[in-house]
Amino acid sequence: MSLLVVGSTAFDTVETPHGTAADCLGGSSTYFCLAARLFTQPRLVSVVGDDFPAKHRALLAERGVDLAGLETKPGKTFRWHGRYSSDMNSRDTIDVQLNVFGDFQPKVPQSFRSTPFVFLANGAPATQASVLDQVDKPKFVVADTMDLWIEHHRDGLLALLPRLDGLIVNDSEVKQLTGKGNLIQAGRAVLAMGPKLVIVKKGEHGSFVFSNFFHYALPAYPTESVVDPTGAGDSFAGGFMGYLATCDSVSVWNLKRAIAYGTVTASLTVEGFGVERIAAAERGTVERRFHELQQFVSA
Repeated sequence: MSLLVVGSTAFDTVETPHGTAADCLGGSSTYFCLAARLFTQPRLVSVVGDDFPAKHRALLAERGVDLAGLETKPGKTFRWHGRYSSDMNSRDTIDVQLNVFGDFQPKVPQSFRSTPFVFLANGAPATQASVLDQVDKPKFVVADTMDLWIEHHRDGLLALLPRLDGLIVNDSEVKQLTGKGNLIQAGRAVLAMGPKLVIVKKGEHGSFVFSNFFHYALPAYPTESVVDPTGAGDSFAGGFMGYLATCDSVSVWNLKRAIAYGTVTASLTVEGFGVERIAAAERGTVERRFHELQQFVSA
């Protein structure tokens, strides 16, 4: 089945202990699409400036991303500059220029509105809600959020949560949202706010999944070479949603497999600067890592 994503397309400048990469293709929806295309055809709704080069459009189109919803506006594309710590477990934002993304009002093309799987990449809750107002009874909707929206747009986020099937957050965000210091209590508290599924990302320690029917934990794929962690969470979401979009049902079994596919897809992204590694990835590599992860966690 088809898969819709709404989010940012950007130029990233990244500093890590392995070096610096300037003006890389980035953005939440870009990483998501390049991961999801390993399973299905993603439909992109985003905005770029008139400085966005044709080569980036070609890269996405050549990998099967439907760009009918990619809007071009006069001005500059969203830019982000970040610097990672020596262990790459934390980062500082050096500069953010929202540019044309600052007043982004998503316009979902008519041909996209019946898409059954929808991912709302990190963005203001009001913007995410406006996408749901434009789509026709999707089968499965998942959203990402962050500390900024939890702190400054809490009411909008709380209104959005009952409209979601799933929410993706990291461990500090789920505790911030709920006021619970214990991860298990925090996960259960988010379920009480409306979504049927809560995925808590724990970076190099994997992820924890909460639902009213099952809990599930999975470690990260043991990647030896982490060059740039940027986009790992979005790639996880792309692999997770991309695999689910190929399934005939959103069952517990399929959800668990989707978490594993998201995990190994993210492991590819971190092996290169920007999108270079995930853009070059092939489904065979994903399948090999999926089976390696299964062996890694089996008793």
